[in-house]
Amino acid sequence: MGHLVAAVDVGTGSARAGILDRRGKFLGRAEHPIEMNRHGAGRAEHDSEQIWQAVGLAMREALREAGVPPEDVAGISFDATCSLVVRDGQGRQLNLSGDDDPRWDTIVWMDHRAREEAEECTASGHRVVDHAGGTMSPEMQIPKVMWLRRRSPDIWKNIGYLFDLADFLTWKACGSLERSQCTLACKWGFLPEHGGWPVDFLSAMGLSDLREKAALPEKASPAGTDLGPLSDEAARVLGLTARCRVGIGLVDGHAGFLGILGRAATEPETIHRRFGLIAGTSSCVMALSKTPRFSRSVWGPHYGALLPDYWLIEGGQSASGALLDHIIQNHAAGGEPTPGRHHEICRRIAVLRAGEGPDLGGRIHVLPDFHGNRSPYADPDAIGVISGLTLDSSFAGLCRLYWRTAVAIALGIRQIVETLTSSGYEIDALHMAGGHSKNPILMRLYADATGLSIFEPTTEDAVLLGTAIVAAVAAGFYEDLASASHAMAQDETEHLPDGATRRRLDRDYRIFLAMQEHRREIDGLT
Repeated sequence: MGHLVAAVDVGTGSARAGILDRRGKFLGRAEHPIEMNRHGAGRAEHDSEQIWQAVGLAMREALREAGVPPEDVAGISFDATCSLVVRDGQGRQLNLSGDDDPRWDTIVWMDHRAREEAEECTASGHRVVDHAGGTMSPEMQIPKVMWLRRRSPDIWKNIGYLFDLADFLTWKACGSLERSQCTLACKWGFLPEHGGWPVDFLSAMGLSDLREKAALPEKASPAGTDLGPLSDEAARVLGLTARCRVGIGLVDGHAGFLGILGRAATEPETIHRRFGLIAGTSSCVMALSKTPRFSRSVWGPHYGALLPDYWLIEGGQSASGALLDHIIQNHAAGGEPTPGRHHEICRRIAVLRAGEGPDLGGRIHVLPDFHGNRSPYADPDAIGVISGLTLDSSFAGLCRLYWRTAVAIALGIRQIVETLTSSGYEIDALHMAGGHSKNPILMRLYADATGLSIFEPTTEDAVLLGTAIVAAVAAGFYEDLASASHAMAQDETEHLPDGATRRRLDRDYRIFLAMQEHRREIDGLT
């Protein structure tokens, strides 16, 4: 039997793959871009077959980097964004784009086309909505499915399968139609503690036939469930063997949280204090508890969505890394928001701050809700605001705007933390996962803005580590996710808040809150 595991993480812009040993050490890692079809700010689609091919390319490259034979890999699992894959009864792609290109069959998680349907879900007052923070988001799957039924009847009549993207990947890997309890509980309104599918809610939303139409199972499967071996075709695409076991996976942010739980996963007396900040294209703050805790604009609590017998909650920002990309793309001195460009800007900001002090760009103030506000207002129609612009189109001007946008993102996390604290959560530190752990400006700002210690993982990729933990359970290396998380835990580096900067950011936070009030006043003017 092999002694390694493979993990796949599909984000908004790329597919990443890793080969790890049973102690959580990376032997190889690779990444391949995925495409997106945009229709303005509110609609976005992926090509699920192109995603699958990108997964294969990344996995084969990770194997080459690791320098290990495919036979050494005993288990694999997948995490992905909560995008909706739409297939016909024969499993073929259905064209969602409205043009002549038939391959765009996946509604991206950040697509907000179903705003009206989400509002109808909220108005129902059903307990499903209570588990969505009191307001249904258009990023959830039920509003998107309602939109398909109402707005695209030609597509609807041909639908045979609907998948959360992570479940689509396990279906491609081994043909299983089982669905993850993580995806169903967090994104589909599935209520494990109340028997599963909320039949009355689905009926009220015009989806009484959803389970049959989408080939959804009656029950959900916990993350790590062994779905069987890779199919011969999937083994060929991935460069692995048909003896590799497939573990049912997770939504990407939840995989990141699992990757930073570490030894706390086996410590029930402290696990509720280990908060995760999973930040990349979007950002979320996650926590677990033994009892359900409801909070306005915070998704959850979701029972068993990560670990058995625990309730998971999630507050978040719909655009954080995506907002910094947007700032670069739309500034005269910007260009393409590549990792290299971000690093160049961060280096220049360090120089400017050394010369100009902590008040760099101090009259620029930003509300970062360029793709709505997920927490604490649950308002998908909220808009971003920038105050304090001049005619400066220089690179230094871009750096000042980037810095102040990063400040606003960190202040938004502070507001989410305060929302959770007011709901009874005890937060003494945030543990990082995701791409922002590679951004030194954000790492520093998160500590200074929240006043909390920020723990940065020393692992190469905490999200892939979380998915590798799932794969290790499917491979039989460990009995359950908690013991696997404990055994594969990696060290962390602590970032302490700076008192002087914190006091400076207190003033910015007061302005941040005042700007939110002013935005509400402006929106209310007729």
